[in-house]
Amino acid sequence: MDNDKNRPGFRLALFATLLAVVVVLLGAYTRLTHAGLGCPDWPGCYGFIGVPKTEAQLAHAEALFPHAPVEAEKGWNEMVHRYFAGTLGLVILGLALHALRRRHEPGQPVKLPLLLVAVVVAQAAFGMWTVTLQLWPQVVTAHLLGGFTTLSLLWLLCLRLSGAFAPLALPARVRRWAALGLALVIGQVALGGWVSSNYAAVACVDLPTCHGQWWPQMDFANGFHLTQHIGPNYLGGQLDSDARTAIHMTHRLGAVLVTLALLALAWQLRSVGLKGLAGVVLAALCLQVGLGISNVVFHLPLPVAVAHNGGGALLLLVLVSVNYRVRAASRPVGASAARDRAGSDGSRAELAPAVLTSHSK
Repeated sequence: MDNDKNRPGFRLALFATLLAVVVVLLGAYTRLTHAGLGCPDWPGCYGFIGVPKTEAQLAHAEALFPHAPVEAEKGWNEMVHRYFAGTLGLVILGLALHALRRRHEPGQPVKLPLLLVAVVVAQAAFGMWTVTLQLWPQVVTAHLLGGFTTLSLLWLLCLRLSGAFAPLALPARVRRWAALGLALVIGQVALGGWVSSNYAAVACVDLPTCHGQWWPQMDFANGFHLTQHIGPNYLGGQLDSDARTAIHMTHRLGAVLVTLALLALAWQLRSVGLKGLAGVVLAALCLQVGLGISNVVFHLPLPVAVAHNGGGALLLLVLVSVNYRVRAASRPVGASAARDRAGSDGSRAELAPAVLTSHSK
């Protein structure tokens, strides 16, 4: 990106985006270490701003929450996630105030920063309900989607503030494939959240079959029963094996569908000369598929599982970037934009997702 094209607020938006990547990864780490209830209250931890550690604090915690003994490691996993999420909320509020002050300047996004504030408020509510409703899968999944939504909107804000990504006059079929790819990736992220919140990641421990069968015994009715009873502690999950198998297999089938759609999208991008952008799509897709396979083969090792969440976020950002890049032009594209499209292989615009990848590793 050319620095002289960046609008005011770009650096803060980029910082917020990178911070959101950290929050998403910390959220995944918290879930995967079973620390979602490491603090049984919200926003504090046993009534404190940190995890209790002195004898007096531990006695106070035991008196308030006799059913939830203090586990310091899990408590800190949860609180560190909350600290980073709270910091991100303050940064997003700063972005919104900055946008309001500059709302009369040409090209300054205002609605998007305000939307981000609304999303953050909703995220805080879902974060609270995640604890108070004891990891109810619907709320946990919605909370995960909210985190991915926040990250995607922040990246979109970066793209808009960069001032370096002119829309291209491309065939409508390319935009349709880009939109389809984005929709399918969002759906797959939601399925991934449902897998995680119902502890179905290891429901199948073999590939490409499951339990040695191509179509094992599955209970879709209970696996996707979205009106589950609120009340029990869902730590570890409440569903039986057949229901979890149904969730896991649906996620696998979704992965196949996403793969086919993104391969078609990459082909469409190459057909109009956007070879670099097609390569970024394929690279992000291969990374995510490889991590998903590794989760099954190696039985969900923590680093790979966290990386799989990060890979899903990266794939989503790539699709946001593709849709932004190929969006319909509001005016005829000039010669400079045409040259940009012709030389898109390795261009700065297409390297944006790759730059984010290097920062998020």
